[in-house]
Amino acid sequence: MASSSRMLVVVVVAALVAVAWSAPPPVSITVEKGSDAKHLVLQIKYDKVGDSMKEVELKQNEDWLPLKKGYSGAWEIKSDTPLKGPFSFRYETQKGQRNVFDDIVPTDFKCGTTYKPEAY
Repeated sequence: MASSSRMLVVVVVAALVAVAWSAPPPVSITVEKGSDAKHLVLQIKYDKVGDSMKEVELKQNEDWLPLKKGYSGAWEIKSDTPLKGPFSFRYETQKGQRNVFDDIVPTDFKCGTTYKPEAY
């Protein structure tokens, strides 16, 4: 019986380590000055050494729209019509990490405010 208990502990610890190893690193999105309903400029912080964002998309309604990375490192999107939030984001990194965060930036966002997903 003691052997079975030890085996269960080993399996549970291994599962917890596997989940922690594969969990995405913290991400935060700051709405930069100059952003408005038709032009969002976002500074995205991705805390993983040796990796960086390769592609970022914003979800509006049911459509995923690509963001472009500017010279300053900020990601931006311009639209002829007002963008309607709340905004969800998905990304892929240079090393293939992918994730989707739903409804991070609210419709009534404030420039200079940093938004973070509630759970990873």
